[in-house]
Amino acid sequence: MPTVSMTVNGKAVASDVEGRTLLVDFLRENLRLTGTHVGCDTLQCGACVVHVNGDSVKACSMLALSAEGAEITTIEGIANPDGSLSVLQRAFQDHHGLQCGFCTPGMVMSAADLLKRNANPSEREVREWLEGNLCRCTGYHNIVKAILAAAAEMRGEKIAAE
Repeated sequence: MPTVSMTVNGKAVASDVEGRTLLVDFLRENLRLTGTHVGCDTLQCGACVVHVNGDSVKACSMLALSAEGAEITTIEGIANPDGSLSVLQRAFQDHHGLQCGFCTPGMVMSAADLLKRNANPSEREVREWLEGNLCRCTGYHNIVKAILAAAAEMRGEKIAAE
């Protein structure tokens, strides 16, 4: 079996994997990072979004071996260094941007990529960016509010939670 090496959430990891092992399965099964969810296995739902070298990627679309040498960030890796919630995670909590929570890791990871690229997105831009992420519970309204609130806070503004 080939060995794959990468950095995940700032830590170097290496493991033997079968050639057909998907990145999402490697993260969940080999590394026990279960925050990245498996939803559809067909690139439709976005529950498995992680960052690969800083860009959001659906981890069910990538073989683990393709991530050789890459820097991977999962939902577990975006909390503050002291373990407290990041601004974006806290905004999802404060603005009720989650219900069942299944889509939340993928939504947060996608939103983090958006806010890295665009510090002041419009509501329309947030909705367009999230087109590849499905939520069956919230209707997206509070997810969008949470992302806009996080963006405002990151810019030094404050929007009150409801």
